Amino acid sequence: MNKTPKITLVGAGPGDPELLTIKGWKALQKADAVLYDALVSEEILEMVNPAAVLVDVGKRAGKHSHSQDDINWLLVEHALNYGHVVRLKGGDPFVFGRGYEEIAHANMFGVEVEVIPGLSSSTALPGLQGVPVTCRGISQSFWVLTATTQSQELAKDIALAASSSATVVILMGMRKLEEIMALFKAEGKENTPAMVIQNGSTPDEKVILGRVNDLADKVKAAGAGSPGIIVVGEVVALHPAYQEQDALCLVKTL
Repeated sequence: MNKTPKITLVGAGPGDPELLTIKGWKALQKADAVLYDALVSEEILEMVNPAAVLVDVGKRAGKHSHSQDDINWLLVEHALNYGHVVRLKGGDPFVFGRGYEEIAHANMFGVEVEVIPGLSSSTALPGLQGVPVTCRGISQSFWVLTATTQSQELAKDIALAASSSATVVILMGMRKLEEIMALFKAEGKENTPAMVIQNGSTPDEKVILGRVNDLADKVKAAGAGSPGIIVVGEVVALHPAYQEQDALCLVKTL
């Protein structure tokens, strides 16, 4: 008996398997095939239906990876051949996850698509460190950006964000950290608190705290790298371990 083809996009969250949603877990239990990304933990993969076909489509530096076009075709092919396919993506499928491209391709073949959001590292990881991306009296808004364009050039929006008063969260930017900090320095923000969170919410987590003018050096000294996020803004000074709490979210402001 042929199964009805279906694709479910599931956000796996920032890393900790316990941060996967209940709805995402239920989808994994019902999956006939799972196409998963590089940042998905082994613990989450162990939640998958044991009878399901597992396909690693992750993109890793220095290793062969599937192009997005390949992944689009694999999703449809597996849905037609197996039935219910879960596309398991780190974070949230629609926060630099290219989820819409996969939906658009599936729609061309009449394959039903369901979306199950996941916790994005952009807000979850600062929160786990006790750092709110917004805080009354300190930051009224936040920007979430990817560091590079499709051609691997530094995204122009970073300079715009650096000129704002918002908290700025930059994903996939560890390799261009010095260039990014230079844009903030150009806006006179060399003393703005900043931090890097590597492997957030996992046992391998590293947190580096500093300011715009010294963060890159501290990251080098700590031997930190990808995957990681960069957070720039006065709210970083609210981190419990921050040594210069000069931007406290005072009770009187609440």
